[in-house]
Amino acid sequence: SGMGLLAPVEIAEYLGLRPTWIDGTGVGGSTWIVMAEHAVAAVARGHADVVVLVYGSTARADLKARRRSANLSFGARGPVQFDVPYGHSLISKYAMAARRHMHEFGTTIEQLAEIAVSTRYNASLNPDAYYTDQITIDDVQSARMMADPLTKLHCCIRSDGGGAVVITPEDRAKDLPNAPVWILGSGETTSHTTMSEWDDFTESPAVRSGKLAFARAGLTPADVDVCQIYDAFTPMVLLSLEALGFCGKGEGGPFVEDGKLRVGGALPTNTDGGGLSCCHPGMRGMFLMVEAVRQLRGKAEGRQVPDARIACVNGTGGWFSSAATLLLGVD
Repeated sequence: SGMGLLAPVEIAEYLGLRPTWIDGTGVGGSTWIVMAEHAVAAVARGHADVVVLVYGSTARADLKARRRSANLSFGARGPVQFDVPYGHSLISKYAMAARRHMHEFGTTIEQLAEIAVSTRYNASLNPDAYYTDQITIDDVQSARMMADPLTKLHCCIRSDGGGAVVITPEDRAKDLPNAPVWILGSGETTSHTTMSEWDDFTESPAVRSGKLAFARAGLTPADVDVCQIYDAFTPMVLLSLEALGFCGKGEGGPFVEDGKLRVGGALPTNTDGGGLSCCHPGMRGMFLMVEAVRQLRGKAEGRQVPDARIACVNGTGGWFSSAATLLLGVD
């Protein structure tokens, strides 16, 4: 937080580095997963030996100090300026996606609420999570309405935080004190920024990034032991699960309603408590990778998924404007 337009240069200067490869990609919440794919390519081509992805934000402190406003919109520059007069906020765009999914497939608001309930259950196992008290579907539905049908508990929290991921070649990784986690496959894609170019409100662009990542890794959704999926809003999780192939399109509601996403469930998802309950300092893609690595190393104390070998990480930017997917694994 507080970085200017030359953020990678500023960070390098602060650390006293003069790197020969830099990346300042900006595609919203999927940014860090996109950067991971770029870093893998740079290392594979010999353009870099060690790449450090870093992110930090004081989003909550800034809001409390009135140094920034809530994310009601993403400004009025470029093509989006023609959407802004109609009052679309970030939350309302996801509410529209939820409503369309409910209309077309019969998804219920209780099914979406179960995502928040399951995620809070996972957070209750994580002492570092922002919220750890368990909640019920009634709690979610009785919370303050933000954008119909989404109440406050369907929406992510706002927190401060930071994280880093180091990507390096196999020969270097084997000499490090911590067990390496391998990037097995990746994919990235973009979709739209303006509402008029949003082709299908019921589909995440992860349908493309996920297909690429699974194909490149030689894996299928059935091989995945644990998921970390960007969850700024509950519909984001539902549509991402469908797009990645964990269930069919339109089947996300029944898929999540029986607790599959909880630690101990069939597909433990957002095991740290996600953006809904653990932390959400701006763009959360970094923390998806960090939690996936912890799970695969067996270091997610209190919330460890037994024998986790393969993790799926999926980030979403904007209002399903971009998506990026990683498949991670251990020997």
